[in-house]
Amino acid sequence: MTINTKPTLLRYKMNSNQPLVSIITVNYNQLEITCALFDSIRRNSYKNVEVILVDNASKEDPALYVTTNYPEVTYLRSDVNLGFAGGNNLALPEANGEFLFFVNNDAELTDNCIEILLAQFDQNPNLGIISPRLCYYPSEETNHKQLIQFVGCTPVNNFTARNKTLGILEEDKGQYTQAKPIPYIHGAAMMIPKKVMEKTGPMDEMFFLYYEELDWSERIKKAGFEVYVEPNALVFHKESVSVGKLSTLKTYYLNRNRILFMRRNKNWFQFLFFLLFLAIATIPKNTIVFIIKGQWDHLKAFYRALSWNIFNDNKSDKCPSLEQFSTVTQS
Repeated sequence: MTINTKPTLLRYKMNSNQPLVSIITVNYNQLEITCALFDSIRRNSYKNVEVILVDNASKEDPALYVTTNYPEVTYLRSDVNLGFAGGNNLALPEANGEFLFFVNNDAELTDNCIEILLAQFDQNPNLGIISPRLCYYPSEETNHKQLIQFVGCTPVNNFTARNKTLGILEEDKGQYTQAKPIPYIHGAAMMIPKKVMEKTGPMDEMFFLYYEELDWSERIKKAGFEVYVEPNALVFHKESVSVGKLSTLKTYYLNRNRILFMRRNKNWFQFLFFLLFLAIATIPKNTIVFIIKGQWDHLKAFYRALSWNIFNDNKSDKCPSLEQFSTVTQS
């Protein structure tokens, strides 16, 4: 069942000189952080927006608080956790914008961010999707410095299935100013014209968590569009700068989806070399590490990730739910 609460009051007035931008975000047990995003949108210089919140089966339904304090927000709720792609996709039927701006709920927009991103679409008619410069939110963890999280990345290596994020943890001193093509956008903030999505389709819900934006980027490029980063547009992201505790949920989906991404986006020769690396390096290393550390739940999650790719079609539109892997997701 999905609850759909339409806004009863529009804060943002339509402006015929500005395209409507639908800002879509997903909340899961982080209401206070999500409201900080709403506040940053209210303060933002670009006013012709609609805001759509999808609550992804939080323990406590925040509908009353959101609709009372942020009546401009269209509120949707799913009674099951749909994952990152599924949560965002739930908002699509309600999105009226010419452009869709997917923003993590733990992010905050800065002034002129939307305008700068939109300007790139005016300048480049072949642009399919774009991410801004992402910086970690200044805090004690960053010594109150503005550290870069994302200004681009390298392609996924055909052998190791790994890639690198450019600029990560550098102090942001304005050293990145050039908008440019990149292999993949960043899921924390990405803007796409609705007309492009109509041609390429939305993110694939098969991934549930991790790698969905990389797969989407590949699909957008195969459709003939470009993927860009615009460092002059800034979004702050409150994600921790440290890796943090590795949950079995993360172990499962990172490994499952890394293989799935390679299956879907590499040719048979490239995939064969990846399987070789997987067999001689990744599987033995992870197995030994989890055994030495006594992390039996992680070992089980890792082998479930491998077995999923053996027994499931990479074109299937079905994905195991969080509840189906309750034994895997215990930390």
